[in-house]
Amino acid sequence: MTVRFAPSPTGYLHVGGARTAIFNWLFARSAGGRFLLRIEDTDRQRSSDAMTREILGGLRWLGIDWDDEPVLQSTRAARHGEECLRLLDEGHAYWCYCSSEELDAKREAAEAAGGAFLYDGTCRHLTDAQRSEKDAAGMPRVLRFRVPDGRTVFNDIVHDETSFSNEEIDDFVLLRSDGSPTYMVAVVVDDHDMGVTHVLRGDDHLSNTPKQVMLYHAFGYEIPQFGHLPLILGSDKKRLSKRHGATSVGEFQQKGFLPEAMFNFLALLGWSPGDDREVLTRSELVEAFDIRRVLKKSSVFDEEKLLWMNGQHIRQLDDADLLHRLLRHRPEALAAIPEAKLAPLLPLMKERMALLPEFFSHGMYFFSDPEEYDAEGVRKRWKAGTHEMLTALLPRLEESDFTAGALESLIRAYAEERGIGAGKVIHPIRLALTGSTASPSLFDMMEVLGQDSCLRRLRNAIARIPEPAG
Repeated sequence: MTVRFAPSPTGYLHVGGARTAIFNWLFARSAGGRFLLRIEDTDRQRSSDAMTREILGGLRWLGIDWDDEPVLQSTRAARHGEECLRLLDEGHAYWCYCSSEELDAKREAAEAAGGAFLYDGTCRHLTDAQRSEKDAAGMPRVLRFRVPDGRTVFNDIVHDETSFSNEEIDDFVLLRSDGSPTYMVAVVVDDHDMGVTHVLRGDDHLSNTPKQVMLYHAFGYEIPQFGHLPLILGSDKKRLSKRHGATSVGEFQQKGFLPEAMFNFLALLGWSPGDDREVLTRSELVEAFDIRRVLKKSSVFDEEKLLWMNGQHIRQLDDADLLHRLLRHRPEALAAIPEAKLAPLLPLMKERMALLPEFFSHGMYFFSDPEEYDAEGVRKRWKAGTHEMLTALLPRLEESDFTAGALESLIRAYAEERGIGAGKVIHPIRLALTGSTASPSLFDMMEVLGQDSCLRRLRNAIARIPEPAG
């Protein structure tokens, strides 16, 4: 079994394309087959080497590898042309001399009449003498496929038996006027030559399939098994696009998503392992993947769900791996901080992170004293008596062991002694130490911050809290 992913380097790796690559990769790896890569770069005006590198980089980031070297479709134009001329010799194609102006006029007339434009086969029945005359006059020409009568039927892995009336398909172009092959013929020849047995691609390609099935028959090639995957929609149930926010794999990488989470999330858009599992590793996905479980219905790209899943994958990382990824994601932010100081923070912070940058945005108080305090927190937590309560606590903290266990015992005993709930002491201390109302466990955090830092921050906060009148 051989599958392929065939992106066009005219833009970044879209999450829809990445999902297609993931399904093909999972299908190949679960069945012991081959996963091939083809860069469909025949649109030379819009294709770029930079986009090719970006696509390859996005696939590697997701953990998708491929068998054999990637095939550049543009290098195979001569082969495509040869096969097109074979179709001409065998009567499956013909030269068309209709000008673009003629075709535009017919298209406008069809649209004005409320119908769809289909080429009317003007040049289909030209005699050899008429063609020779037009060639002698140097008239531009394209090579068109002679669509047969009847219906084109194929079995689709997702949609089951699928049928199209050939009357609704016009004689499509195989070779342009400059002699270059069109996408339609290049794909068929390349898939055949690469030994592709299964073509998994998006539903947006379904309308291309009957034309390609006709070409397979005309060429005498063995027809692969097609499977058209459900589209990915935005929250408004329309096809996912830039108006919905980030859509390229690179954008999600820059935001601080893990490749494991992105892979996991996309694998579950339009497919299910058949049980309640949602957080799966690549190896678990390979083991569970069954192409027959692909859904017909389109899936909604829920970034909140992706954030949740990313947090789950962050928590599965060991601390050394998380540190490595943080250093790679924001090396400049951590350059001046010794690794020995970073290491104790990792188990505290990763339980609260959904994205890698949140280590920095939610944990800056580990690296510098707070300069401002959350206004709502000040209103709720620093009330009458807080100044005196924290001031009286300072000497005890100066004498305490600065371990989480010792600090917890001290602070809870202090609250009990004063006849108040422990939260009425814990929350004001947290705000004083971090400037925020949210943090990891106060006692673990205080141990990591250390005694000198905690005492200094408490004194700074006490100076900002109004003393009781009197």
